[in-house]
Formats: sequence, C-alpha cells, structure tokens
Amino acid sequence: MGRAFEFRRARKEKRWSKMAKDFVKMGKQLSMAVKQGGPDPETNPTLRVVIQNCKALNMPKDNIESAIKRASAKDAKDLDELVYEGYGPYGVAVLVETATDNPTRTVANVRMYFARAEGALGKTGSLDFIFDRKAVFTLGMEGLDLEEMELELIDFGLEEIFEEDGKAFIYTSFKDFGGMQQELERRKLNIISSELIRLPSTTVELTPDQEEEINTMVEKMEDDDDVLHVFTNMK
Repeated sequence: MGRAFEFRRARKEKRWSKMAKDFVKMGKQLSMAVKQGGPDPETNPTLRVVIQNCKALNMPKDNIESAIKRASAKDAKDLDELVYEGYGPYGVAVLVETATDNPTRTVANVRMYFARAEGALGKTGSLDFIFDRKAVFTLGMEGLDLEEMELELIDFGLEEIFEEDGKAFIYTSFKDFGGMQQELERRKLNIISSELIRLPSTTVELTPDQEEEINTMVEKMEDDDDVLHVFTNMK
C-alpha cells in the first residue's frame, strides 16, 4: 500500500509540475498578445484566442487577469519570439518555438539540448522545406453537423474537418487562421482551443528505442520555460 501511495503521489506531483510549466508558457503568450494589441480581449483577437486556450488548460481566471495586468504595466519586459531549427539523432528534424527576454540564454540552452542528444543546432530557415504551418481548431461537438460545416467553411480556408474523442477538429493553412477564427466566433460555436502547429511533409521512421531517445530530448526542451512548442518529423 505504501508503494502504491508513493507512486500515486509522484504521478500527481509530475502532473502538477507540468501544469505549472504550462501556466508559465501561457503567461508569456498572454504578455505577447497584450503587447501586440492591448489588454482588452474584445478589441484584441489574438488575446481572445490566448485566453480561450488558457481556459482549455484550466488556468485559473485570477492567473489570467494577473498576467494581463503585468503585461500592461509600463515596465513590463518585452519578449522576443524566436524559432530554432536543428537535427536530433538519427536525422530527425527538430523545430523549437520560444518566447524569451534573454535570447543569449535561450539559444545557449537550446544548443545544449541538441548537443547532449548528439544532435546539432542549424541555421534559421534550414527546415522550411520540411514543416508546413497549419492552424487547428478544437470544437465541442454539441449541435454540429460536420458534413454541413465542411461545405460552409470551405470559403474560409477549411482543409480538413473530423471528429475524434467527442470533439471536432478543423485544419486550415496558417494564412487562414484569423479568418477561420473570426467565422467560428461569429457562429458562436464552442471553441475549446485554437493553435498554430507545424506538420512535417516528410517523416523519419525509428525503432522504439530511438523514439525514446528523441522523446527524452524533446521533454528536456519542453521543460525549459522559454520554450513554447517543439515539433519533430518523427513518424
């Protein structure tokens, strides 16, 4: 019984740790959104999207409001959005999106994560031919007719729509992100989250042990507070 309790506690602590890191990352996204378009979500669609995604992660309302207030202060630090590209072991392409107030620190850390995994940081733009930027929207299924929506949303850049685990998923190109978000809001649909992702056009197939190595490297990168997202072309 003691072992089972310790296991449950360790698992819970790991979940709490991940949640805390997610909140830090969302706080940075809130800050950048406020800097770009002001603290009012009614007039700042980017902020509106980030708040929506914060709620999807169960980020407390007080945390959201505090982050917006801090970002609105005159002495609030500016954050740079920087993308780092490189290769991990076994020729796996890795793209790292960051938000930082200290680019020197961030690039040093990212380079270290690559090096420790026997990979290498590459030049900006070196992976443009591998990753395509896409927007993905997650909606509640209540009241939705996906066949009907597919026809109606084609004019707004719809590329794919499907249901999985009781939710609807809509994919568009990067350039259609804003237009689709606006149309879904206009229809007053239950948007759970919306985000920009990078999908690989080619993938690398690995053995289970090799996959574990890549996943370990990615986890170390994701544990860094400056790192927002990590994408790979691992199959």
